[in-house]
Amino acid sequence: VAVGLLFVVFLLGVRHVFLLRGKDLHLDVERSVVLDKKNDLNWKVNKTNNIAKCGFNNDPIVLDKYEGRAELFRQNYALLLKNVQHSDTGDYTAFMVSNKDQKVAEYKVIVQVSPVDLKVDFVSGSPDSCNLTVTCSTVDSQISSIFTCDAQNCFQVVENNLKTPDYYSSLIVYLHGDFIICNHSNKVNWTDSKTKSYCETRTGKFKCHKDMND
Repeated sequence: VAVGLLFVVFLLGVRHVFLLRGKDLHLDVERSVVLDKKNDLNWKVNKTNNIAKCGFNNDPIVLDKYEGRAELFRQNYALLLKNVQHSDTGDYTAFMVSNKDQKVAEYKVIVQVSPVDLKVDFVSGSPDSCNLTVTCSTVDSQISSIFTCDAQNCFQVVENNLKTPDYYSSLIVYLHGDFIICNHSNKVNWTDSKTKSYCETRTGKFKCHKDMND
């Protein structure tokens, strides 16, 4: 896993750009672009949604949806998209538009999210043990685990993928000492959330409680 704000790899001839939510995205054209009266340059996302365009001897135009967020630079036709969000994930392409469109840039942009949430969904107790179901989630993935605790220790019983993490990230929940830890990592960042065990021994007596101690 690479840690940082921007991570670029080449897969199947397409540049994959990994970016942390809230950062600015900068995309360059990959071929020489010379505009004349018969062609324009267009930047699109997901093939159909136009972001910005530039014509011969004209100033660049940013489409209404991206006005205030995007900028197309006349000198090199690079695209800047500010404050990217998870919804900005997609396939970005630049075309020279004429009788026959020519692709001059192609990127797969993956906007990744760092925060992770850990919560206890269910707690059941008895004089000898207690069970708890813990859910670890991000904006696009979620796993759930069952833990059983007795007077001596806690252990993980079952782990279920409720929403499978994508190919570019991982999400795990595990027990470490007195803590249940949820860890989320991706190409640009990693983060975790933890809570103390709900089951503990105090003064030699077993106790199962419902108060979360972060």
